[in-house]
Amino acid sequence: MMPTADALPFPHQLFLLSVHLEKGRLDADSEPVRGSLFCAAAVAELRIGGLLHDRDGEAGRTNTTTPATLDPFLTEVLGEVPASGSRSWFEVLESRWDKAERAVREDLVSAGHMAIEHRQIFGPFRRKEIVLADPDRVEALREQVRDAALGGSGSASVPLVHAVLATLAVDGLVGTMFRWRELATHRRDIGALADRVEQEMPGLRKALSYSIALRRGG
Repeated sequence: MMPTADALPFPHQLFLLSVHLEKGRLDADSEPVRGSLFCAAAVAELRIGGLLHDRDGEAGRTNTTTPATLDPFLTEVLGEVPASGSRSWFEVLESRWDKAERAVREDLVSAGHMAIEHRQIFGPFRRKEIVLADPDRVEALREQVRDAALGGSGSASVPLVHAVLATLAVDGLVGTMFRWRELATHRRDIGALADRVEQEMPGLRKALSYSIALRRGG
């Protein structure tokens, strides 16, 4: 049985959350930084899974055996960290930012979570449209992640995966997740959630902020 959206790796969940369901395409606001966000999501999952840890401010491997079932994209990101020694979190995020979106998209298509269809819009002109296999599940995940940031339940009670996805969506300005007014109104709750992510995974958001600045600046 195909895993549901909330059982997918973090980058894949974030990809699905970035899909504008009515328009059948990815959010435009986060387009320049999407690869950086997916890499950060992969690093977060690898850290939570005990495969990466912070070693004096840099990324280091742990002694945990890599599962044979580890997602291919996560495996690629993990491979950017040397088996011995360390590498800066920023370098890990930058190593695959330009390949991340395609890798995650192809994983989702091959697993049957979505399809890319070509719609005729005028004469010979066509456009690509993302069709989700289970849009209701994606919408349910979206509401869970939004509630983590806007629900006022307190950062400590929020599942860590939702805290990560919400924080990355805010940092990347993913328009399918939060509106500008919501970000301003719930600044304190969102900040508390981001602080929790930083506490759990020191260095990740700082590295992501540099990566985002490069993409936005370019």
